[in-house]
Amino acid sequence: MRALTQWWQSRVPLNGEQLRTLTNEPVPYHLKRWWFCLGGTPAYLFVVQVITGIMLAFYYQPTAESAYQSVGYITNEVTFGWYFRSLHKWGATLMVATVIFHQMRVFFTGAYRAPREVNWVVGMGLLGATLGLGFTGYSLVFEQLSYWGATVAGNLLDVVPLVGGAMKQMLLGGETYSSRTLPRLYVLHAAVLPASVVLLLAVHITLVRLHGVTEFRFEDEPDDAPKHFDFFPDHLYTELAIGLVLMVVLSALATILPATMGPPADPLHTPDVIKPEWYFYATFRWLKLFSVTTAVLSMGFVGFAMVAWPWIEAGIRRLTKWEDAGLWIGVLVALGIIGMTVWEAAVAH
Repeated sequence: MRALTQWWQSRVPLNGEQLRTLTNEPVPYHLKRWWFCLGGTPAYLFVVQVITGIMLAFYYQPTAESAYQSVGYITNEVTFGWYFRSLHKWGATLMVATVIFHQMRVFFTGAYRAPREVNWVVGMGLLGATLGLGFTGYSLVFEQLSYWGATVAGNLLDVVPLVGGAMKQMLLGGETYSSRTLPRLYVLHAAVLPASVVLLLAVHITLVRLHGVTEFRFEDEPDDAPKHFDFFPDHLYTELAIGLVLMVVLSALATILPATMGPPADPLHTPDVIKPEWYFYATFRWLKLFSVTTAVLSMGFVGFAMVAWPWIEAGIRRLTKWEDAGLWIGVLVALGIIGMTVWEAAVAH
């Protein structure tokens, strides 16, 4: 062992003290509250998604003729295939939820304000890429609802002014769902969007390291409490503990509520009800309340406002002289989104 250790240290001249120095950035004390350090949770879930996605890719066939059958083979024939597919499904659900919660935490604590505006934009990019992964993921099963969901998505893109037609062509590979659509969705899901997440994460973490984490102080903290604690090993151990809890939760969900399969896609039969995943319920309800053009354009405006919010909120504060104006706007928007999500969930599907 001594010879092996000497060989390794001569090739990788980095000892424990040097590693501690490189990684030991002081972490604000408020991050001991786990709900303030949600950024690591979706990153951990992303790793789970990559690992389980690679395992599923060994058997999945992204063609209209064999996609549904290959998913059925994974679910019913491959050893523990049902378990890893269910892990992938529930990992996606929790990843979307934790990214949303993280963005909400950043929003309601004002952590997007100068000089961290660019990192807010990067975070919104991560949210969009995560939702895209969820959409393309369930579209790959080639079930009846996923087929028609992709068809509806293409038609909605077509409404977008100027670039909508080109975006629909890029997504569907033509004017309608065809044999070229599923391979495109697979490339987006397995290559383009994961690479985008990795790139955005790298930029996000770099900006966090450059600016540091926004510091907060709570009334219940003792006066003699330290302002910071070490990233390594204290915060790392916290993240590892959260990861272990997540694996228990994911395994329980995958076992108790495993992923199932609906009817196979039938281009000749439109289902009576098209139900998206829960994280699209609010947008789906919005589409039902207005004409398609009005709904798509208004959602585009909301999306733009969310990305540009740090600058919009700064302007509102300057005009109104009200420090908490943005906070209450956020509360109203959040309640509206939650209300439409619950409304859509309550409708019989």
